[in-house]
Amino acid sequence: MVTMLEVTDVTTSTACCAPLVKQPLGQEDAERLAVRLKALADPARLRLLSIVASSEDQEACVCDLIDPIGLSQPTVSHHLKVLTTAGFLARSQRGTWAYYRLMPESLSAVTRMLETN
Repeated sequence: MVTMLEVTDVTTSTACCAPLVKQPLGQEDAERLAVRLKALADPARLRLLSIVASSEDQEACVCDLIDPIGLSQPTVSHHLKVLTTAGFLARSQRGTWAYYRLMPESLSAVTRMLETN
């Protein structure tokens, strides 16, 4: 027994997908966003951001960030540098200690880029 498949004539039918109602990310914006998201795509970095965000005035000394993460000081410093370069943290030097402050507007900017253009 041969089963016949129904054939749909696509040359006369309307589009199968709904048209876009918003402008999608352009190539340049997508590349910038990918760099920022890559900076967040690490459990240690997310924890560091969380600790800084949970600290008084959303600021923490590097000396307070090493033990909770359980990584060596150079590794924590590397992660902090990545987050600072991506714009999620700001760094200030006070004597021998570095302090990191959360930049909440950078998180909002990531959200806005994903919502609409």
